[in-house]
Amino acid sequence: MDSPVSPDGSHGAAVTAEGFGLKGPRGWAFRSVSIEAEPGSLIAIEGPSGSGRTCLLLALTGRMRPTEGRGEAGGLQLPRKMAAVRRISALGPVAGVSELDPALTVAEHLRERALLQRRFDGSLRTLLRPRAERVATARSRIAEALEAAGLDLATLAKEERTAVRDLERLEALRLSVALALVGRPRLLAVDDTDLKLSDSDRAEAWKLLRSVADGGTTVLAVCSQAPEGTTTIRTLADTAPRSENPTGHAPGGTARPKSEDPTGPKPESTVRPKPEVTIEDTNEEGAADALAETGRA
Repeated sequence: MDSPVSPDGSHGAAVTAEGFGLKGPRGWAFRSVSIEAEPGSLIAIEGPSGSGRTCLLLALTGRMRPTEGRGEAGGLQLPRKMAAVRRISALGPVAGVSELDPALTVAEHLRERALLQRRFDGSLRTLLRPRAERVATARSRIAEALEAAGLDLATLAKEERTAVRDLERLEALRLSVALALVGRPRLLAVDDTDLKLSDSDRAEAWKLLRSVADGGTTVLAVCSQAPEGTTTIRTLADTAPRSENPTGHAPGGTARPKSEDPTGPKPESTVRPKPEVTIEDTNEEGAADALAETGRA
């Protein structure tokens, strides 16, 4: 079943939030997030580990329930329409949630995803189609997803029989993205985008996600450092004193666009790229508790 398009005719999902926050037993995982991103945007969630990045990623894709504020993905309200948001979104690699099985081969992962796609996302009419037609459709979707993710099976050590444990980090990222794209989501979420990547591989990873976004799919990507030209949400661990302003935040937690010169004109006279993003400091315990409550720590 193909993903529906937005009211404006685009495939990607617009993402908005205002006063968005999630609190765990020991504190806030994230709080006071405000964002407005158009369909097909590349949105980077930047911050140190333990600052609520993954919790925010999961909340914006309908997989964790926020405590306060409001948000929307593809016009679907959060938290009221969490199940509907999950249907239009897909997870790339997220530790403890959608990890690859290192013992399985690339081919086994692709076959499994095609079977799940047909079983849970297909209409009754689709399930009743002739087997040859179903197989052809699945192969077409897999080929389309692999091309979008830039993963050429012929270049792998044992081609499609390569085990996940034998993949390079960038190859595993491409495979995870390809598996997510099989369902043709309107919103793609990727955790730890730049983890354990060399500078060249990090550039290739962002090139991949930019390509997916340029193809019309909105992309949310957690990272330690966002590249230029992305819509950026910056999360802060509360161990960093606010007065030191270590990430270039304006007073009160407003995130400056990465291209803005702090010595230039005042914010009110600066043309800001849409969307404007704000977030308050969070703590590592709150983020860990929030993940643990969902069984995803």
